[in-house]
Amino acid sequence: MAERRSRHGHGHANVVPFGAGAGGGLQHGEHDQEKVKEKKLDMSGLSMDTIPHLTTSLGHITTLDLSNNNLESIPESMIARLLNVVVLDVRSNQLKSLPNSIGCLSKLRVLNVSGNLLQSLPAARKAGKHAATRKSQFSLAALGALEELNANFNQLTRLPDTLGFELHSLRRLSVNSNKLTSLPFSTSHMTALRALDARLNCIRALPEGLENLVNLEVLNVSQNFHFLRELPYGLGLLTSLRELDISYNSISVLPDSMGCLAKLNKFSAVGNPLVCPPMDIVEQSLDAMRTYLSSRMNGTGVNAKKKKGWLPRMVKYNTFSARMTPGRKSAHDNSEGFSMSDYHSLNGSASPGFLSMLSPRRLFSPRRDSPKHH
Repeated sequence: MAERRSRHGHGHANVVPFGAGAGGGLQHGEHDQEKVKEKKLDMSGLSMDTIPHLTTSLGHITTLDLSNNNLESIPESMIARLLNVVVLDVRSNQLKSLPNSIGCLSKLRVLNVSGNLLQSLPAARKAGKHAATRKSQFSLAALGALEELNANFNQLTRLPDTLGFELHSLRRLSVNSNKLTSLPFSTSHMTALRALDARLNCIRALPEGLENLVNLEVLNVSQNFHFLRELPYGLGLLTSLRELDISYNSISVLPDSMGCLAKLNKFSAVGNPLVCPPMDIVEQSLDAMRTYLSSRMNGTGVNAKKKKGWLPRMVKYNTFSARMTPGRKSAHDNSEGFSMSDYHSLNGSASPGFLSMLSPRRLFSPRRDSPKHH
């Protein structure tokens, strides 16, 4: 056990040993003053079915590791005492629910609940008629400082509707290997989000307003199999997106707006019945795919209706940027995935006649028929 603690604590004295004294409390002795500085309580890998009562104060603990046990529940009273905890790791247990008092952990930044039996996450309860029931209910959605949430390998069927409204600091959201049929509409409000992993679920559609995730760099919605059949047009407005995995779904058409994903350097669409663009173009290179989709986006017919609504938004989000100049070597030539050169912007490669097709006057002015000659 000493060896395991040394590995987790990297040999530093800030790892609080789990005491074997009466009541399971922390050891007391001549080093009490040193224990005030101790930060981490490591109770991982002890094959515990329940958490022993801890008689000491937990207010100084910043990291609590309860992973790799057999816990079926965590006492509400214990969580409420972790006033300064920043990292809470309860992965690989038998938890069927999380204590609602987890919402009082106002300093919590990293929460790992993966590898449990959770069917839902704590959500704010609706206010009742009586004053007692109108009091604020602690919930996961109240963790405003949370930056990373890992809920992989559970049995989640849905996420709290208000998750995106409250978790405004969240940078990484990982909910793969669950039973989710959708992501909450509030997901589009997680403007600090950098990575979203929702693979291996039953997701049927991505939320509207996806273009609001201006900092999103990695998106993985692969292996939702026959459930996920289309992608939102707003996907092309994710100007920071670098990695996109949509493999093993039932997507036959990529949105034309994806032709504007200038920073995308890793893309996988294997296992989809793609017809537009054809799979041979997708497999050729990212540059070829973007060129194909861009030409469709600037076309006529069915796509013209979408173009009128989305082109102004692409301009707003700087999708067409002067920084995308032709002839510049890509910084990602050696990255994994398709090798590619920088995307050539319309401003840098199109002819004047072609650019005139994108004139606001042409796009948004009412059609005028040519005069008839008698």
